[in-house]
Amino acid sequence: MKLNLKRPIVFFDLETTGMNVGTDRIVELTYLKVEPNGMETAKTIRINPEMPIPEFASKIHGIYDKDVKNCPTFVEIAKNIAKDIEGCDLAGYNSSKFDIPLLAEEFLRVNVDIDLKKHKFIDSMVIFYKMEQRTLSAAYQFYCGKELENAHSSEADTRATYEILLAQLEKYEELENSVDFLAKFSEQNPNVDYAGRIIYDDKGVEIFNFGRYKGSVVADVFRRAPSYYAWMMQGDFPLYTKKVITNIKLREKFKK
Repeated sequence: MKLNLKRPIVFFDLETTGMNVGTDRIVELTYLKVEPNGMETAKTIRINPEMPIPEFASKIHGIYDKDVKNCPTFVEIAKNIAKDIEGCDLAGYNSSKFDIPLLAEEFLRVNVDIDLKKHKFIDSMVIFYKMEQRTLSAAYQFYCGKELENAHSSEADTRATYEILLAQLEKYEELENSVDFLAKFSEQNPNVDYAGRIIYDDKGVEIFNFGRYKGSVVADVFRRAPSYYAWMMQGDFPLYTKKVITNIKLREKFKK
């Protein structure tokens, strides 16, 4: 099986200091670039997160403070990463909810201007859950018939994700070997921000997807309760979410 590609696709996985998109940092990144002709190139980068790695996180991925002490910080490599994924589609496992939002945050923190919304995203976990509803190791066993060794290392997880997607295409006739189709199929919500705090309704209008105003139009809420915007801007929300709500607020202001 070979992916039907119109442009390169980058499979990637992050190991991090934790699961909070707004505050945690990347400690390891692996990406596997697959060209339309099938050629593959892979790269694994250890990153100094400039903060202590919590013990619970180190026990999962096996990366400790001493392992990244002399590694480059994200600001030192961000432009190279952005260049490597430029013009590529992106794929991962649970990437839509975690890896892509966190990567976007890292780029924003160091002022590297990359619009990830220009890329199509494929999340093989969403495909897996829609078809079978299990975990990455179980998915690897189910689709590829192999045990996932070194689970929770970014390199092993990235390679497994690529193999799972190929096996999913082999197994399910209803899946089209097309990045456009797979990106649409693995989409969970029509997110406006990467974290899914703001989504589009069926008319393409931005609405809240959390809290007391869930289901309400963002622009309407900000008009009725302007303090809610201030609360979000001061709160522990991802930078990209704050950028989205600021754009909505400015757009509505200049409509007047």
